Amino acid sequence: MAYSNDARKFYQDELNGIKEAGVFKEERYIQSPQAADISVEYPEGAPTKEVINMCSNNYLGLSSHPEVIKASHEGLDSRGFGMSSVRFICGTQDIHRSLEEKLTKFLETEDTILFASCMDANAGVFEAIFDDRDVLIADRLVHASIVDGMRLCKALNESFKHLNMDHLEKKLQTYQDARFRCIVTDGVFSMDGDTAKLDEMVALAEKYDAMVFVDDSHSTGFLGKHGKGTHELKGVLGKIDIITTTLGKALGGASGGCVSGRKELVEMCRQRARPYLFSNAMPPVVVAASNKVMDIIMSTTERRDKLENNTKFWRKGLTEAGFDLREGDTPIVPIMLYNAKLSQDMSRDLYDEGIYAIGFFFPVVAKGQARIRTQISAAHDIEHLEKALAAFTKVGRKYDILGKGKNEIIEMYGL
Repeated sequence: MAYSNDARKFYQDELNGIKEAGVFKEERYIQSPQAADISVEYPEGAPTKEVINMCSNNYLGLSSHPEVIKASHEGLDSRGFGMSSVRFICGTQDIHRSLEEKLTKFLETEDTILFASCMDANAGVFEAIFDDRDVLIADRLVHASIVDGMRLCKALNESFKHLNMDHLEKKLQTYQDARFRCIVTDGVFSMDGDTAKLDEMVALAEKYDAMVFVDDSHSTGFLGKHGKGTHELKGVLGKIDIITTTLGKALGGASGGCVSGRKELVEMCRQRARPYLFSNAMPPVVVAASNKVMDIIMSTTERRDKLENNTKFWRKGLTEAGFDLREGDTPIVPIMLYNAKLSQDMSRDLYDEGIYAIGFFFPVVAKGQARIRTQISAAHDIEHLEKALAAFTKVGRKYDILGKGKNEIIEMYGL
């Protein structure tokens, strides 16, 4: 047979090595809607356990909102289950264009195009717009989907040190002979929770005649006064040329993404972006629900405001308990542990305490940067956060990491 015993043994040994190192990734089976409280089966076959979810992208708590669920039912009844086609053939309904128009208005851009996911948006946008006469200059910590999208494009791929504007400026100076230069960044960096210096990037782009691309997936809906994203937070509304973002996090948490920005660039995606041209359109049930999500967040900032208050409470509590945190003010609050096995062990102990929080380690983050990434939601009440703080403190005390910095933790557990 083509799949030889030697190949089977090789991969079995690889997997066994991962397990022996204590860093084997295990999936948990949630048997309830996504919410602050969830029912989880873990390990497989064990009785269902009620836990507080501290690692969801459900930032605004809209994944199971009754109005969103109702809208999805109405969309299913009125527009059907699936489109069975790509957009330019017979896959576009009126509700697709309605959602694009709402996103354009909310983000304060010129036009928007929907994709099946933000990963698809990032996979398609660069190749549609740039070629070998251009250069893409990306922050070194951009999301993996951006890296993959850049690789699919014939433009020269360059990078600058994370959030280092002096290094970015040098790169812009170096490539003044290129046809187009594009600064590429996340709005909020998903592993660390820090934000891009968009105001400074825009100033450099204006100085050196460059475009600015931002993936705002971990920002859209809740950062900035009205939740528009990092471009609102940093005071550069209308000055970002290309925004990609997702409907799979704060905006309902189902699926879907988009490219939003300059109308000519969006239209180029309609004409040339391969994931758009060769993937089925977003299903009506998701589009209808997403339209409702946009109505909710455009009418009130109540959930965004609650999320901001919850984030302040959580970060303050962890800091006072003595955890080593990444600096920031977003709902992404990483607790730094540096050792992969330690992150797994603490995650299991937290689960025993009724808290669902996952350990992150290489290759999801760099080697020696293992952590438990906590994420706050507007679905959390203070009672949830108080219980979670008590559990984290108990487990942190067990491993003697409270009040310890990076060097001390590494000395105890290694990298």
